[in-house]
Amino acid sequence: MPYYRSHVLVCADPECISRGALALEDALQDELVAQGLIDEVQVLETSRLGGCSSGPEIMVYPEGVHYSGLTEDDIPFLVEEHFLKGRIVERFRVPVKSDADEELGPPKPKEVRVVLRNCGKIDPENIEDYIAEDGYMALAKVLTEMTPEQVIDEVTRSGLRGRGGAGFPAGRKWQLCRQVPDFPKYLICNADEGDPGAFMNRRVLEGDPHSVIEGMIIAAYAIGASQGYIYCRAEYPVAVRTLRIAIQQARRLGLLGENILNSGFSFDLEVRMGAGAFVCGEETALIASIEGRRGEPRPRPPFPAVKGVWSKPTNNNNVETYANVPQIILKGADWFASMGTEKSKGTKTFAVAGDVNNTGLIEVPLGITLREIIYEVGGGIKDNKGFKAVQIGGPMGGCLTAEHLDAQVDYESLTSLGAMMGSGGLVVMDEDTCMVDIARYFMDFTQDESCGKCTPCRVGTRRLLDILLRICGGEGRDGDIELLETLCEEIRQTSLCGLGQGAPNPVISTLQHFRHEYEAHIYEKRCPAKVCRALIQYRISKDICTGCTVCARNCPANAISGERRSPHTIDPSLCVRCGICAQVCNFNAIEIVSEGIRAAVN
Repeated sequence: MPYYRSHVLVCADPECISRGALALEDALQDELVAQGLIDEVQVLETSRLGGCSSGPEIMVYPEGVHYSGLTEDDIPFLVEEHFLKGRIVERFRVPVKSDADEELGPPKPKEVRVVLRNCGKIDPENIEDYIAEDGYMALAKVLTEMTPEQVIDEVTRSGLRGRGGAGFPAGRKWQLCRQVPDFPKYLICNADEGDPGAFMNRRVLEGDPHSVIEGMIIAAYAIGASQGYIYCRAEYPVAVRTLRIAIQQARRLGLLGENILNSGFSFDLEVRMGAGAFVCGEETALIASIEGRRGEPRPRPPFPAVKGVWSKPTNNNNVETYANVPQIILKGADWFASMGTEKSKGTKTFAVAGDVNNTGLIEVPLGITLREIIYEVGGGIKDNKGFKAVQIGGPMGGCLTAEHLDAQVDYESLTSLGAMMGSGGLVVMDEDTCMVDIARYFMDFTQDESCGKCTPCRVGTRRLLDILLRICGGEGRDGDIELLETLCEEIRQTSLCGLGQGAPNPVISTLQHFRHEYEAHIYEKRCPAKVCRALIQYRISKDICTGCTVCARNCPANAISGERRSPHTIDPSLCVRCGICAQVCNFNAIEIVSEGIRAAVN
């Protein structure tokens, strides 16, 4: 194998590919050949390196230099400067301390990377890269030195809990499946990541698939499973391709299939693609989909550990849970348990989105506070605006406010505050956010994703959404708040699965913390945040307007009138509240007001 003094990782995310990443990679290879450097510099494709908004992007090691915004014409200069002369090209470099456009990039303050340790640093399609980072060493240790009971005991002592949302202890789950006297047994990896804005599992599968595969093989050995399924949503084509390549490579090296490492243990894996149904994140619906049936949940018990795939004992964990396992085996339960809190051990990945400076993927120890995540890791609120709330736990999570900023992020603390860990979605909202509209947004998502099997979820979420749409549309009525509260409780208590049971949470939490905003919408016919279109008007300040006519020329409804070089006016009966006038005005003369407005929206 040749020795390379430099490795260049080219971002092969679909967004970077659409911006010319593959053509850039070809140009880089050609230039390295022309400069006689092809045997010294290795070019590899990897998962998303940053935000991709200014892609294509590349990362150069060992320097750890992140370049973005490159074109094919820039390649000769880059190769000459960086690889021949050893000089970093600053005009293409993404500053290390400026992570606002990065989704991963260098570790931020407070970060501890366990699951994400290899992402963006190795070639995910080259098993040798993973092996060079101690890959499959944990599997070798398990198969040669440990019994299944010892493996389960090590995972149990580590305190690892399921990272898919429920937080059930992984070791206990494995033990329950192992002790069921029925064969064959199956193993499932839930990679059906459906939360809006969540991409934790996707990044691991695209950047370090072998960590998940190795964790699954160890889990299969522990419970006695012979076949495994990775259930990945079809919207993740790069992850599916990378997984299949990794599985083939593992088979070729004898790490999957019959008699793994001559241990007598056999286990194989298969990728199954979901059709995009959010409800298939629920394990019984996921199992039905794997079996080729409609993805709908069923009542429990029996639990999948007793009757799962093909009515046989089945263990189900998500991507992040399995990716932790090899490190726990290699470094020990005590090492993992040293991070986190008494009942919530280890680290957790979060997809941080919304009104925060440093959006993207992070991994932090459990027990960290919301304030640390938002202000130290996330870099604070955009444009120095005030913090209003954070939605944590995805569409079935809850909103937490400024009074909760010093709360610890762990399973018990979040639950006690009316939120949940979920899979790791975290949406930060600033002072200009309408919390009624936020509740409407999440209810619209969960209502659309309801499988329709049970009436409380199918009909109840529709009724909740109808009421919220009415309130946001300026048609709220006396008694709507009480009706929302009653419906939320009934849906939560009577729905069949976690989707319906959790669907009311955004409504419940926003009512708890922002009831005054609901009352303003209903009784005063105004939106305090000036977001809901039916409850706002656009006005032109006569003192500021110069009569340049830009707003009038861009108004799609011809609602703006006035003579050139004279203040203009907006006819509220014609205005559709699209906001284009405010966007194009160069003098900030457009005012948004909400003073008890009640007008129809076209």
